[in-house]
Amino acid sequence: MKSLTLSSPQTEQLSQLVELDRLCLGGLWTKEGYQRELKSPNSSFWVLSADGGRSLLGCGCFWQIVEEAHITLLMIHPDYQGQGLGQLLLYGLLNNAVQRQLERATLEVRVSNQIALSLYEKFGFQVAGRRKGYYQKTGEDALILWRGDLHRPQFQQDLSRWWPLISDRLTQNHWQLHWVKG
Repeated sequence: MKSLTLSSPQTEQLSQLVELDRLCLGGLWTKEGYQRELKSPNSSFWVLSADGGRSLLGCGCFWQIVEEAHITLLMIHPDYQGQGLGQLLLYGLLNNAVQRQLERATLEVRVSNQIALSLYEKFGFQVAGRRKGYYQKTGEDALILWRGDLHRPQFQQDLSRWWPLISDRLTQNHWQLHWVKG
């Protein structure tokens, strides 16, 4: 089994975050941008790492805006996609949104990103709109996805139902998860 850690990012991981961002998102955020997220009380920011934190596999972040979790980042290193790690990160973000008593989650995703769209659909996100030319480097449109009712008991039941499925997927891919609060 390979050890997998889900934790808050540490300052010493900033360079790895920027490199992961370059690989996954084409260099969307800078080191300073990630540093701001580390310090912001309105951010829920998580990293997935292996090898005791030495290898960064993914990250996810949302901004708490009133009663909304606005998901700003969700990325998995290309070499580790398809192993349930994106599901784990999204689950962690949504679980944290519930703990913060937020009512809904929203995000933007590239129209062409079918893998991400499939993931968000599994978690009950629906298309709420479209932003024309949202991605400056490519001019590609973004879909606005929305998931309501995070504060309702049914959503907490959904979280409970999703966890064994995510856990089984991780086990099938030889991952053993360690949550680290922080």
